[in-house]
Amino acid sequence: MESSKKLTGLLIIDIQKDYFEGGRMPLVEPLAASEIAGELLRLFRLRNMPVFHVHHVSTRSNASFFLPGTDGIIPDPLVAPAEGEEVIIKHHPNSFLDTELNKKLTEHNVKNLIIVGMMTHMCIDSTTRAASDLGFNCNVIYDGCTTRDLAVADHTISSNNVHDAFMAALDGTFAKVMKFSEFLMNIDELM
Repeated sequence: MESSKKLTGLLIIDIQKDYFEGGRMPLVEPLAASEIAGELLRLFRLRNMPVFHVHHVSTRSNASFFLPGTDGIIPDPLVAPAEGEEVIIKHHPNSFLDTELNKKLTEHNVKNLIIVGMMTHMCIDSTTRAASDLGFNCNVIYDGCTTRDLAVADHTISSNNVHDAFMAALDGTFAKVMKFSEFLMNIDELM
């Protein structure tokens, strides 16, 4: 591989047990998003391309999920890291804040990112915006991410509306947002 070649890396964010049924913060249809992420992981492994797993471990005193030493921080088996794949532990929604993610991406000569994970309105949003600010070309896989219902001003916003609003806000300025089927149609260009 030429050292000047800019690679595409897969960034899998927070697909951990607390977001699944029985966890401390279950999301809407986390398995569907994890399955898409798992397919991307398989494709990246087949092509021997760099993969970066980001796992959240909460250090806030009032945290209610992703608590240290609990099963909730364990990654879903569909996206469990393999030997040699980078694992970044974070304590904030932004995967770059107080971590070595930027350093690791640079070491692997990654310039383009395919981003999947949880939660759309929190860690996907903040990480994608930060990655864009740092000069990465970002592609967010719409159906490889999920979130939950939110409440504000005495009304509830459905997870579908939360997801769509955040994806729409990212698309164009901070990332190209696409469904997994579109990724597959453009796989050679994107990888």
